[in-house]
Amino acid sequence: MKILLLGAGKTGSLCADVARECGHQVEILRASENPGASALKRDRLSAFQVVIDFTTPHCVLENVRACVRAGKDMVVGTTGWYQQIAEVRTEVETHQTGFVYGSNFSLGVNLFFDLVKAAAPALRQHYLPQIYERHHAHKKDAPSGTAVTMQGILQQASGAEIEITSFREGEVVGMHELVLESHADTIYLCHDAKSRRGFAEGAVRAAEWLAGKKGFFEFKDIWREV
Repeated sequence: MKILLLGAGKTGSLCADVARECGHQVEILRASENPGASALKRDRLSAFQVVIDFTTPHCVLENVRACVRAGKDMVVGTTGWYQQIAEVRTEVETHQTGFVYGSNFSLGVNLFFDLVKAAAPALRQHYLPQIYERHHAHKKDAPSGTAVTMQGILQQASGAEIEITSFREGEVVGMHELVLESHADTIYLCHDAKSRRGFAEGAVRAAEWLAGKKGFFEFKDIWREV
């Protein structure tokens, strides 16, 4: 498979390495080479089976428009753009392409989401929830997409409002905690990423899974299949 990778940051570069290890051909397009999605012309995109986006939130919508209008499948690992999700979904469905997005492509984090869902009944037993997330100082969005997903899972299950506390420090890859506090005890659930490789591996596996499929998918719903 020939992959066009948008973004050459730490996760994007690692994603390229993982894809090549899996036998795929990869071309990287840096943000400086693609202002306003200007480099994503139909003739250039014709050489690729899928586009993987690890850019920044403000780039995503223009990248998606250019790629799906050219009939290209996409995997988007960038977070912080979800206020535009309805518009993106419409673009994907109108042009009948394949699209996978996710707040986190780590298989471990998606298993962690299941644990968060399993813990949600505690909120109806008078446990008070708190979400904490820590990331490196360079991360653009806060709270993280992963923390927002955790919040959504808990709110859907309980109807309760859940606060997120974000920290940006050093080179922390990504730590997410759910703390459930009662008068009798405290429950801790934590996922601590050791490296970005899990994110990169999940994105490549999502791109492989997407081949031949059409539709709008969230990684947390399909990760068991990849």
